[in-house]
Amino acid sequence: MLILSLCNFLAQKDGVRLYVGLPLDSVSDCNSVKHAKAISAGLKALKLLGVEGVELPIWWGVAERETMGKYEWSGYLALAEMVQKVGLKLHVSLCFHSSKESKIPLPKWVSQIGEAEPSIFFTDRSGQRYKECLSLAVDELPVLNGKTPTQVYKEFFESFKASFSPFLGSTITGISIGLGPDGELRYPSYDQQSKNSTVRGAGEFQCYDKNMISKLKPQAEALGNPLWGLSGPHDAPGYDDSPLLNNFFKDQGGSWETAYGDFFLSWYSSQLITHGDRLLSLASSTFNDSSVTICGKVPLMHSWYKTRSHSPELTAGYYNTDKRNGYEEVVQMFSRNSSKIILPGMDLSDDYQQNQTHSSPESLVEQIKTTSRKCGVEISGQNLMVSGPAEGFEQIKKNLRGDQAVDLFTYQRMGSDFFSPDHFPSFAAFVRSLNQQEWLLDDLPMNEEESPSRKNLQKQTA
Repeated sequence: MLILSLCNFLAQKDGVRLYVGLPLDSVSDCNSVKHAKAISAGLKALKLLGVEGVELPIWWGVAERETMGKYEWSGYLALAEMVQKVGLKLHVSLCFHSSKESKIPLPKWVSQIGEAEPSIFFTDRSGQRYKECLSLAVDELPVLNGKTPTQVYKEFFESFKASFSPFLGSTITGISIGLGPDGELRYPSYDQQSKNSTVRGAGEFQCYDKNMISKLKPQAEALGNPLWGLSGPHDAPGYDDSPLLNNFFKDQGGSWETAYGDFFLSWYSSQLITHGDRLLSLASSTFNDSSVTICGKVPLMHSWYKTRSHSPELTAGYYNTDKRNGYEEVVQMFSRNSSKIILPGMDLSDDYQQNQTHSSPESLVEQIKTTSRKCGVEISGQNLMVSGPAEGFEQIKKNLRGDQAVDLFTYQRMGSDFFSPDHFPSFAAFVRSLNQQEWLLDDLPMNEEESPSRKNLQKQTA
């Protein structure tokens, strides 16, 4: 038995509220809970450890799989009941993207529409389509059987709210809104990089589908420069290329500092911010009477941060350079919608980055935290690496403390290695160190019958 009662110590005034992500594929495409016994045992172990809650991904491609407007929530409701029964809190992530890794597709009917009209997807300079989520350029276009994606998302929100009303505000305390690739507010600027590349390049702008060009063209014509509206930058490098290879991102004399560069980057970023504003506003108005916190995730594009142009941030849609804080407008958008920012990468240290990428995750985390604090927007942290150096836990603690402390952290995520002897003792020590509690690890109910099976829980990434 435990010497101390640990069930609620993370809710103390000065404590950090800690959540753990459930496996990405916790619910199958047939709407059944996968490895229910293992997940149940894992929930009990987390409760005894003192974790406040868990995060559950809810996939568009599972809940509205076959037909537009036909929802199937049974598997997710069963999981919510499991979480409630154990006494944990629940944060749900509404995912409007697909996951190749977990083999979770977009809804069948959306993919069928995309086959007939591929311009609903993001497109790069070479014409490659990114088919893991819809292009933000179609938010207000009736491309989904006569409805706009915004209308479809709203109906999804409303069905979720009606179905999960017994849990909202009690068990379910937060809802993350999927805003783009991997749920993040960004363009898919690096998702098609070569697998042979070990160094992240500049990424590519995603503005070449007809709907994006139709938005760019009138802006350029209004400035009297119609040629600026025909495409994206002609002198930008490719996905894997160094940003210093071509002219656009060069530190000295790069096109990003010209009048054209400022025009294009301002427009490109504004489209992303408008998209985030649209979806977070929709979610806030839908759930405003549900006593839940609305959240959205921003990416941590930390490669090449020590160069002047910050090229991976620019191609991802963040107009952030050495002379411009591109996160102010983003954070202000979150503030307008009373939404919280989820910031991944709090486990990353500059010491473990490749020198040739001029990366600095610590500096970027600090910039986003500082900007958020200035605008009065709260931050929830996440780790980025499922398995990394042991120092990752120390880096997380560093980011959770101090005058810009984060009050909630979600550890991603439960999987085959999470409860293993190589990982779980380190995680337990991390939890204990956050709140300076002493307890006996061996007293946790981790016998062979109850412990989550390493075979049954597939390895997941954030």
